[in-house]
Amino acid sequence: MSQPLEGIRVLELGNFIAGPFCGMLLGDMGADVIKIERPAKGDQTRAMPPLVNGESASFAALNRNKRSLVLDLKQQPARDIALALVEKSDVFLENNRPGALEAIGLGPAQVRAANPKIVYVSASGFGQTGPYRRRAGVNLIIEAFSGALSVTGIAGEMPMRTGIQSADIFGALFATYATLSGLISVLRGKGGRIADVSLVESSIAAAAWETAGYLATGVVPERLGHQHRLNAPYQLFETQDGHYLAIGTPNDELFRRFMTVLGLESNISDARFATYVLRKQNETELLGVVTPAIRASSAADLEALLVEAGVPCSRVNDFQEVFANPHIRARNVVEEVKHPRMGPTPTVRNPVLFDQDSPGIRRPAPMLGEHSAEILRELGYSDVRIADFSRAGVVLVGNPAR
Repeated sequence: MSQPLEGIRVLELGNFIAGPFCGMLLGDMGADVIKIERPAKGDQTRAMPPLVNGESASFAALNRNKRSLVLDLKQQPARDIALALVEKSDVFLENNRPGALEAIGLGPAQVRAANPKIVYVSASGFGQTGPYRRRAGVNLIIEAFSGALSVTGIAGEMPMRTGIQSADIFGALFATYATLSGLISVLRGKGGRIADVSLVESSIAAAAWETAGYLATGVVPERLGHQHRLNAPYQLFETQDGHYLAIGTPNDELFRRFMTVLGLESNISDARFATYVLRKQNETELLGVVTPAIRASSAADLEALLVEAGVPCSRVNDFQEVFANPHIRARNVVEEVKHPRMGPTPTVRNPVLFDQDSPGIRRPAPMLGEHSAEILRELGYSDVRIADFSRAGVVLVGNPAR
């Protein structure tokens, strides 16, 4: 038995989140992911806090199941090593500024010339073409440009940025989708693919209801605060004890159960609340009925009653509460990884579970250049040649620390 991507080799030239998160997902599924890093500092996330014994927890969370090879790609021998790896790889994954890799001989055409079957995946802020292709685009800027922030927050107030790195993660997921599609193309004899994944376009694609509404009607979606664009009630409510409860009633039966739990059965037959559409049209009046009843209850008590009735709901949990939750514990969402410097480190497992050979954490995030010598030996370089490369600064040979 083996994991789905065992035998697949991925070369990753990635920084921060989009490229590394995609590479990690592929590594979790069994791929041999070789992370090519720059000398001295490597992936810039290595310097991001919090630091545990000098190592970045943020880097560790994004780079498990990878091997680190440090190459100074400004030098021709290092580029030759990279192209030698290309010949023996299935995927080339990068999230550099468009044009940067072409300038050093590692663009799509140059890599495909060395290996016509390789799947070349580029994730960038604005894509590989168009007038903004070279424009800098980190997560917040992508959220702003794509329209995501325009519908986040309270109407009439400054837009609120999302609490997680949504644009980077959306881009990483679409890059993973592109990679797997390209590998299937190769498997079926249709050749490799060059994939251009724009983080802006990934965020636009994720805004499915908002974009559908605008394109169909021409009406610009607005910020709705805690309310839902189409459904009511479907939002956060404050309870008697100062906690917040998320409640959603996306059909008539769930609405009936919700009103019954609140003791508001007499309002179920109100003509203003008779259908999904009418409840949204009369949302202000509906909230005037249900909000006082919710505010009179404690979050725990009301959540228990709604869960028992089958009404979708949850208290707003912080991450301490998330990881202490018995369901999360029963599902073993947190695994412990032994890192050579950070020690035993709790980490979030891959969220996919198969019936067998599920994604696993085979190795912790690598130390900088930890596998440089190992990978070069696999390419046939002698220890003498590797030492010469190291002295010339072509490669950095890190301490295996194992």
